[in-house]
Formats: sequence, C-alpha cells, structure tokens
Amino acid sequence: MKIYFTADCHFDHANIIIYANRPFLKKDDLIDKRYWASEEIKKDRCQQMNEELVKRWNQQVNPEDIVYHLGDFSFKGVGNAQKWEEKLNGKIIHIQGNHDRNSGVKSYLVKGILVFSNKVVLAQHHPPHDNNEIPKECDFFICGHVHDKWKHKIIGNIPVINVGVDVWNYAPVSITELLKYYWKVKNNVIK
Repeated sequence: MKIYFTADCHFDHANIIIYANRPFLKKDDLIDKRYWASEEIKKDRCQQMNEELVKRWNQQVNPEDIVYHLGDFSFKGVGNAQKWEEKLNGKIIHIQGNHDRNSGVKSYLVKGILVFSNKVVLAQHHPPHDNNEIPKECDFFICGHVHDKWKHKIIGNIPVINVGVDVWNYAPVSITELLKYYWKVKNNVIK
C-alpha cells in the first residue's frame, strides 16, 4: 500500500481548462481566449480532460493505495463525486476545497495533520497566507487551490508544496516523492 496526494482534479469543470491553462485546448476552441466557441467543443474538451485525469490517476495508484485529495474534486451535481470515485483506483480521503460543497462528496476533512518519516505535514486545500496559519510543530505544508501558479514556496521558514494536478503532470504524487521534493526545497536544491 502506498500513500498519494493530489488536489484540484475539477472533474466535469470545463472552464478549469481555460483558467488553469490545461493542455486540452485546440486551436480555435475559444473566442477571445475566454469563451468556448461552442457547447459541443466545451463538452468534448471536458470529456478529454476527465478521461486523461482518470487514466493518469489509475496508472499511478493501485486499488489498495490511499489517496488524499486536497479539495476541488469535481464540479456541481449531487452524486457527481461518487461517479468519479468509482472510476479511480485507491481509497480516497477528501479534504474540503472551495468547490466541494455541492459536488456530492459524502464526507471530508477540513484539514489533516499527518506524520511521515518523522516529518509533521499539514494538509489543506488553501495555502497559508502567513506563518500564523502553520502550527509550530509542522515541518511542511501541502495544499492545492493555486493550480499552476507555483509548485512550492517558503512561508517563514516552512516549505509549502502544491500537490495540485496542474503541477504534478495531472496525476497524484506519492508521499515518497513529496518527501524527496521537501528535502530538495529545504536544502535549496530547488529554488
């Protein structure tokens, strides 16, 4: 069994393709870089995104693995979350994001404090604004919400790592990979 983290899948949310500059657009799909040229194109590109997210998730995650999804799992619609959960490998533990209130996610945490390799990790959807939002015992912080804006940043002296699909090749990232990335950030190997 392995443990993975991810965030911001936004299943069935076509406009996230535009907002987060996801690689599912084709030439002439948009009008003025903001609006879909047609509902048919919008639906088709969203379906392509959904299928690619499921494919990459299942290539990475085995059925016995655990995946912490740090918010914004799927878009509106009661039961929508369950539809996608049934297609994905692993046991999914949801941490609430700002788009999860009406997606049908049955149960979720607001945040989680976890320990891996003697490192205390705080996991929540939104990144902290400042040091005051990070418990003193926390070694690093993982979040989503920021999509492709950054992969990590330092707040105070604490590494904050974005586990969103937009910066991890549209797939969950293992705790082993996250710990390696944490040490690279901590040791200034990655700026």
